[in-house]
Amino acid sequence: MGQLDGKFAAVTGSASGIGYASASAMHDEGATVIFIDRDEARLTEICHEFGERAIPLVTDLLDRATCAQLMHRILDLVPNLDIFHANAGLYVGGDLVDAELDAIDRVMELNVNVVMKNVRSILPHMIERGTGDIIVTSSLAAHYPTPWEPVYASSKWAIDCFVQTTRRQVFKHGLRVGSISPGPVITGLLKDWPQDKLEEAKANGSLVEAEEIANVIIFMLTRPRHMTIRDVVMMPTNFDL
Repeated sequence: MGQLDGKFAAVTGSASGIGYASASAMHDEGATVIFIDRDEARLTEICHEFGERAIPLVTDLLDRATCAQLMHRILDLVPNLDIFHANAGLYVGGDLVDAELDAIDRVMELNVNVVMKNVRSILPHMIERGTGDIIVTSSLAAHYPTPWEPVYASSKWAIDCFVQTTRRQVFKHGLRVGSISPGPVITGLLKDWPQDKLEEAKANGSLVEAEEIANVIIFMLTRPRHMTIRDVVMMPTNFDL
């Protein structure tokens, strides 16, 4: 038996990277998982491979009208929602003076506003049921003023505050809210890293795999209900070199 048998989960940004690894790990543990992403072709491929407990939900979270309907669409697919992993995000690195204004808007919208809106739409359902787990993908950048990514780091500082304050509001309803804050992970987001930082990280072993993040998420979700893992900061051992 899996540790999440009978649970229903939804993961945003689950066509690749941490989201895919998280959703796959939940599926492996017995959950029925809604894979949420805008990449329809990839979701179709994933859910065909995984079978009936994998459900695709094609959604562009940057489309405000579509984003507002997310919880309604989830409940059209499953009877209830036990786990929500807000993972979708964007990255902008480099000097602030070089950042495009539209790119700043997109990062802040997806990394902060969309997460808040998604969690806001899910809370009434979980509060009514008196149980639920919400996990948010944050970043090591939320805990350290990373000089090469002021836009991205600011979005993660903001969302880390959101996680901690919301957790304190809803724990009385039986809900757990936590974040996972990894250091550099081998995902598509790294393609936007400054090239010198990426080469340095590759050379000294300062990267972790998405599957390693997923393993920690399963740990967070499977603690006894009286225990909340509020934030896990994890990084490659060599990151501090």
